Amino acid sequence: MKAELEPFHAIAISKQAHALKAEGRSIIHMEFGQPSTGAPQAAIARAHAVLDAESMGYWESAPLKQRLAQFYDERYGVTVHADQFILTCGASPALVLALSSMFSPGDRIAMARPGYVAYRNTLKALHMEPVEIACGADVGFQLTAAALAAIEPAPHAVIIASPANPTGTLIKAKELQAIAEVCRARGIRIISDEIYHGLSYVEPAQTILAYEPQALVVSSFSKYFSMAGWRLGWLLAPPEHVDRAQAYCGNLFLTAPSLSQHAGLAAFDALDELDGHINVYRENRRLLLAALPELGLTTVAPPDGAFYIYASIAHLTDDSLAFCKRLLQDTGIASAPGIDFDPVDGKYFIRFSFAVSTAEIAEAIRRLKPWFAAQPRKD
Repeated sequence: MKAELEPFHAIAISKQAHALKAEGRSIIHMEFGQPSTGAPQAAIARAHAVLDAESMGYWESAPLKQRLAQFYDERYGVTVHADQFILTCGASPALVLALSSMFSPGDRIAMARPGYVAYRNTLKALHMEPVEIACGADVGFQLTAAALAAIEPAPHAVIIASPANPTGTLIKAKELQAIAEVCRARGIRIISDEIYHGLSYVEPAQTILAYEPQALVVSSFSKYFSMAGWRLGWLLAPPEHVDRAQAYCGNLFLTAPSLSQHAGLAAFDALDELDGHINVYRENRRLLLAALPELGLTTVAPPDGAFYIYASIAHLTDDSLAFCKRLLQDTGIASAPGIDFDPVDGKYFIRFSFAVSTAEIAEAIRRLKPWFAAQPRKD
């Protein structure tokens, strides 16, 4: 039987936004979690040089894998071998590799609700069972060790994300360690989505590998490295699982784009430039958080990292998709409906991405204030 997947509603919102832009409307794109900045200059320069000198082909860059291993040592103080990295066409194939090479149809995989829409739908596409655990504001919309200890029967695995999409919340180091201990005791494999690492405003994100070396880590160059369109990511697998995951990768995806691998290696020479982007996001975050009370949005996840505001609109609607469509039509501001991230309570939430320019954030706030003030409250 074919799996039935829910659409990614933010994509429909984005299509509508681009159609309005084509009509001459002024649009502010806050629906997707993608940096408005481009790849660092060093990466672009390297790509130009490679295009002029090489024909390229199927390839997996050993120097890039070695640089990634060095990066984990420098940033986290954990030792991994370059051969543990499997380079992929973004984080999405890395997630498919982690799931398909490690688990079987029917296996139960736990995840937080709210959570990234593709977790649930990828599991369904692979005929696995998503076990969604409701995580409210009282736990920062994040999974806890206590919640994982209470699941009966124990799932085969859990997907964690810190910072998380759609909330931007972090799992603190002490809680991350407790999660690792519970999972080890119960035989639950951990898949850690660390794609937003490097984008933190309160404290650095910790890799799960500091607490569980047998975890699988999914990440990419899309967020911190500002290279979403280059489609380059990685799966970091435990040594005994590398050959199997590599075989899956070769058959399903061949290799990551050669040009992107060259550029990705050069991006490591531009960390100062990339850290400068965080200052822009930090200011955008500050402006939005200051404006939210004036919009009547008082229940929000604490955006510890990433570049999202996940806010309750329960006092205004129980149809977040229709709400986002109306917001776009009236103001030109594209946002993501909560139902993408939470099929149960997401109808009461909206997500704004602040990975745009500070000028766009200021203009968005100017448009949002009168619009929200005019919205009738639910009876």
